[in-house]
Amino acid sequence: MAATQKFEELIVWQRAHQFVLLVYRITAGFPKDELYGLTSQFRRAAVSIAANIAEGYVKRTKPEKIRFLNISQGSVEECRYYIILSRDLKFTTDDALGSLLEEVSKLLNSYTRAIKTSNI
Repeated sequence: MAATQKFEELIVWQRAHQFVLLVYRITAGFPKDELYGLTSQFRRAAVSIAANIAEGYVKRTKPEKIRFLNISQGSVEECRYYIILSRDLKFTTDDALGSLLEEVSKLLNSYTRAIKTSNI
C-alpha cells in the first residue's frame, strides 16, 4: 500500500470527520438552553478527535505523533460519555453515534499501534 500524502487520505480521519458531521447534525436538535453546555462540549470534543489526527499526521517524530493521537483518544472517551449523557437526558436515541464512535476508536487504536511499531 502506498504511503499517504495528506491526512485526508487516512481512513481513521475520514471516519472521525463523519462522526463530527453526525454530532453536529444530532446536536442541532438538542434543547436551545444546551447550546453553551452539552451541545458545545460535545461538538468541541468531536472536532478534537479529527483535528488531533490531522495535526499529529504532520509531526516529524514518533513521540509527537503519538502524543496527538493520544489526545484524540481522550476526546473519543469524552464523546463516549456525552453519548451516554445525551441518551440519559433523552436528547437522542440515535445508535449511529455510538457505532461510528466505536469504529473510530478501533481505527485510532490500530493507527496508533502502527505508528508505535513503525520505523519513522
